[in-house]
Amino acid sequence: MTTDEQRHHTDTVNVATRLRRMAELGPYQRAVVAPVGRDAKGRVTYAHLTFRQLDEASDRLAHGLESIGIRRGTRTVLMVKPCLEFFTLTFALFKTGAVPVVVDPGMGVDRMLQCLQESRPHGFIGIPLAHMLRTIRPGYFKSVQSWVTVGRRWFWGGHTLDELMARPGSTYAIAETHDAETAAILFTTGSTGPAKGVVYTHGIFDAQVKSIRRQFSIEPGEIDLPTFPLFALFDPALGMTAVIPDMDPTRPAKVNPRKIIEAVLNQGVTNMFASPALLNRVGRYGRRNGIILPSLKRVISAGAPTLPVYVEQFSTMLCGDAQVFSGYGATEAMPVSSIGGKEILSETRYVSEKGGGTCVGRPVNGMRVRMLSITDDPIPEWSSDVTVSRGEIGEIAVQGKLATPGYFERPGEDAGSKIRDGDGFWHRMGDLGWLDDQGRIWFCGRKGHRVVTENGTLFTIPCEAIFNNHPKVFRSALVGVGPKRNQEPVMCVELEKGVPAESRPNIEQELLNLARDSELTRTIQTVLFHHEFPVDIRHNSKIFREELALWAATKLGR
Repeated sequence: MTTDEQRHHTDTVNVATRLRRMAELGPYQRAVVAPVGRDAKGRVTYAHLTFRQLDEASDRLAHGLESIGIRRGTRTVLMVKPCLEFFTLTFALFKTGAVPVVVDPGMGVDRMLQCLQESRPHGFIGIPLAHMLRTIRPGYFKSVQSWVTVGRRWFWGGHTLDELMARPGSTYAIAETHDAETAAILFTTGSTGPAKGVVYTHGIFDAQVKSIRRQFSIEPGEIDLPTFPLFALFDPALGMTAVIPDMDPTRPAKVNPRKIIEAVLNQGVTNMFASPALLNRVGRYGRRNGIILPSLKRVISAGAPTLPVYVEQFSTMLCGDAQVFSGYGATEAMPVSSIGGKEILSETRYVSEKGGGTCVGRPVNGMRVRMLSITDDPIPEWSSDVTVSRGEIGEIAVQGKLATPGYFERPGEDAGSKIRDGDGFWHRMGDLGWLDDQGRIWFCGRKGHRVVTENGTLFTIPCEAIFNNHPKVFRSALVGVGPKRNQEPVMCVELEKGVPAESRPNIEQELLNLARDSELTRTIQTVLFHHEFPVDIRHNSKIFREELALWAATKLGR
């Protein structure tokens, strides 16, 4: 669909109008709070923008961006750390109708540069380090025409954020974008395949705001601690105050629990997003030290399967009706489903620990979910013939307003992930699972990680659950070694910190005994101990099983 076609398509919608509305309803409510330093006693100090200030600042910047050629439809790379300016920039881009291109810097320089080049941006906004990179590797930025430095501009050309903000400007007329018009391109991390640019429309952003508010009963005036930067962008649209955490967002598994707890207590945080890795780290510390967080109403965990033990230990810090919610989705469709921690701990954990998979709850409002017969081939057209029966493991497919229409200029990837259904489509998640009689989704691992043996197919999450029951196992990962359709199943195991190496032979025998006691794992006869699993950079939770499979093959001399 061309830009002109998009502009005349269906309803007018722009998520920036929600910020403008909050500036009218709650002008003096804090929109964004950021830590800016610590005093001599180590106490953190904060700076903030109110909704009125954020709206006015993004108006000024929108005028400035438009004056240098960043306007409606301009794909613009945004490489800025979480800060007050990050919010001003993002909403200024939305107001102009420009298209932010967001790439996770943690994926590595070479892969990041390939993503940037693939998006063919015309604008580039970044911190000095990002501009230093473009001067060293200029070939990847040939399409860029407008440059903006956030901070000090050194020897490179272009404009600075301060210059653009200093220009006088009146209220900016927010671009009347339409629901099918491209709003942003968000690149996946490539943790389960090549990094791809997911096309987000203004309609999808608007539907996400509505869905998140309805699903979790979020009310204006709440205070959020988004430990994943992209989720922070929903806060102004939801009428929530976003508190930027004092942490390295690319390393949630290494976060300082005291700083997260400090922010919750200092700011009266009511809502918090946490990857399973962060949930585990903060929850362990909190339970060990008897910490209570009375202001929290809910904690939302996503990005990888949330183990019941993580939910259990973090729940010791919550009061009353507050609970941990486990969400399911992907960059291509988010959120798909959700389940509360109380249901996990009272019911589904027992099925999970026996190898039933991880229950990720019921589909959220308006999302439809079906299970497909497992195949690696494209499915051009939808029919009932491609689905499996309730209770049978298949590939998860979703349909609804939260499903993105495709990848940026990757028709081959679209063909493998989309199934036409009349005027709409189903998105193939690339995940395996099953539906129970209550309509709940049980996640069983990635389709590409299944291990096909001569005795049948093994699925990662169910098999790993059996091994994770051992008290000295931190986590495990099933991989296949050998020919693709006749693999040997190998269980890689990462032990809890402090477990002595000399105890491994006994633990190995205990694990093999556990495996023999379950129908799911009886064919697994090889256990390999790994000192620390390679994991994704975004959430530090998804295990790079492809790397472990190569490591296992080397260890076994295959």
